[in-house]
Amino acid sequence: MSTLVVDGLRKRYRDHEAVAGISFEVRPGTIFALLGPNGAGKTTTLEILEGFRHRDGGRVEVLGRDPSGRGNRRWLRERVGLVLQDIAVEPYLTVRETITRSAGYYPRPRDVDETIALVGLGGKQNDKVRNLSGGQKRRLDMALGVIGNPELLFLDEPTTGFDPTARRAAWEVVRNLCDTGTTVMLTTHYMEEAQTLADDIVVLAAGKIVAQGTPETIGGRDTAQAQIRFTLPDGVEVADLPIVPSETDQRSVTFEVDDVTAVLHKLTGWALTRDTVLPGLAVHRPSLEDVYLSLTGDDAGRPDPEARSRSRRRKDRRTA
Repeated sequence: MSTLVVDGLRKRYRDHEAVAGISFEVRPGTIFALLGPNGAGKTTTLEILEGFRHRDGGRVEVLGRDPSGRGNRRWLRERVGLVLQDIAVEPYLTVRETITRSAGYYPRPRDVDETIALVGLGGKQNDKVRNLSGGQKRRLDMALGVIGNPELLFLDEPTTGFDPTARRAAWEVVRNLCDTGTTVMLTTHYMEEAQTLADDIVVLAAGKIVAQGTPETIGGRDTAQAQIRFTLPDGVEVADLPIVPSETDQRSVTFEVDDVTAVLHKLTGWALTRDTVLPGLAVHRPSLEDVYLSLTGDDAGRPDPEARSRSRRRKDRRTA
C-alpha cells in the first residue's frame, strides 16, 4: 500500500484554482519532495494531506485513510508527524520538558533521550527553549515532529536558517528516520537538499504538475546535453582543436555534447599528443536547480493567494 495517494486533487479559492487535478503516490519508507514556487499550490496540497483543509475534488489517502474524514483524524494524528516552519512552544520549559510533554500525546512515543540524541541536542536537554539558537530551535522542532514515532513525517523547510554543517547533520537525521521505516514528505527551496535526500520529486507550477521523477531523471536531466568547458592552452587557437566548439568567449570554449565519453576522449587524446593540458576542464550537466528554474521560472516569486501562516492557522496540531 502506498503511504500517500493523490488522485485528481483539486482546490479552488473563489476564482483561483490553486490545485488543478494533480496525481502522485508516495512509496513507504521513501523521501518524497514536493517542490514549487510561491503560488504553485504546494501549501494547499500539504494542508489537504495533513487534514487541515478540505479538497474540492479528487481522491486523497494518507496511510490508507481519507485525512478529511472526521473519524480518521485522531487515528492519523497518532501516526503522522509534522515539522512546520514555526512551531509555538513554551519558552520557559527546558528542551527535555518540552519533548517529554509532547511524548505524552502519543500511544507509542520514542524514548525522549533517544530523540534528543537523534536531533543533535545532546548537552542542551536542560536548557530553556528561549535560550536556544535559531538552529537549535529548529532541531527542537524536528524532535517534536518525530517523538511520536510517526509512520509518515511532513518536513516543511526543515533546515531553514541552518549553516552548512548543521544542514548536513539534519540530512543524516532524515536518512536515519527512513532507515527505520518512516516515510518523509519534504518541501524545501534548497535544491541541493532535494537532490541529496529525495527518492522521488514532483514539481508544481500554477497548480499543476510540470515534472515528476527521480532527482537524476526529472525534467530529462539524464538525457540532456552536457557541456564540456575549458580554457584554450597557450599557443592554441580554436582552429587547432579537433572538434569545433559550440561557443567561444575570448579564450574559453564550450562544447554541447550528447556523448560525453567520446568527446572527452577525443579532446584529451588530442591534448596528450601535444603534451599540453586543458586548463579548467569541466563537465557540466543540468543540475536539479537548472531544471527547476526552467520549469517554474515564469511563476517564481508570484504571491501565494492560498497561503496564510500555516503555524498560526494550525498552532499546535495536537490541539486541533
